[in-house]
Amino acid sequence: MDKPLIQHGVEEACAAGVRDMIIVTGRGKYAIEDHFDVAYELEALLQKKGDGKQLATVQAITEMGDFFYVRQNMPLGLGHAVLRTMDLVGEEPFAVILSDDVIDSKVPVLRQMIDVYERYSADSVLAIQRVPREHVSRYGIIKGKKIAEGVYEVLDMVEKPKPAKAPSDLAIIGRYILSPAIFPALQATRPGAGGEIQLTDAIRTLVARERVIGYEFEGERYDAGNKLGFLMANITFALKDPELSPGLRDFLARERKR
Repeated sequence: MDKPLIQHGVEEACAAGVRDMIIVTGRGKYAIEDHFDVAYELEALLQKKGDGKQLATVQAITEMGDFFYVRQNMPLGLGHAVLRTMDLVGEEPFAVILSDDVIDSKVPVLRQMIDVYERYSADSVLAIQRVPREHVSRYGIIKGKKIAEGVYEVLDMVEKPKPAKAPSDLAIIGRYILSPAIFPALQATRPGAGGEIQLTDAIRTLVARERVIGYEFEGERYDAGNKLGFLMANITFALKDPELSPGLRDFLARERKR
């Protein structure tokens, strides 16, 4: 709606209690760093105009966490992007948020996952969601043993399987809590589907020696990586905005009658 997708991801992490934000960028994406940096000129202008509300909004972006950046010099897949953060993460568990998966939920999904991580003494937690069988080839799919409502012990997984060969309809969505053991696993992972280093392939090697949990999160997910999902996410969040909602509802009602 009125903020970039990546800010939704940062806000979710912040609301879950995460302070250190490592953002993996690519060539020419300086606007991302500038967005989360201090904007002295803009802040001075807003202060001079006496626009305290907008000034607080701008300052709040910078204050959401401590920001660190690493560059992924080639688009070699999600696994490669995660591997680029190894020196900054060190020997600690960490979370991964893919910001094109926008999730509208009462409790931040990452906070839900941290609770599951602690409750089940997990080494890693994967956000999962049921998808239509005909769509499983778009996702990493788990084979799991149900241990509680919405909670699965992950036994195996496969990246983008054909529907007939998929072990389930439980797809891995863009939220992960991972143990630092993922880094040597990624270093040993050869390029998979699409010639990319697949994070799913590396996690699969951890299943035999660590506890990996799949968690069906509570919330509505929008895939903002495609046009329809992006539009749906914009409409959903606009309907929650007290200034935009009345006019948008009137517009949608008029369009429905056409």
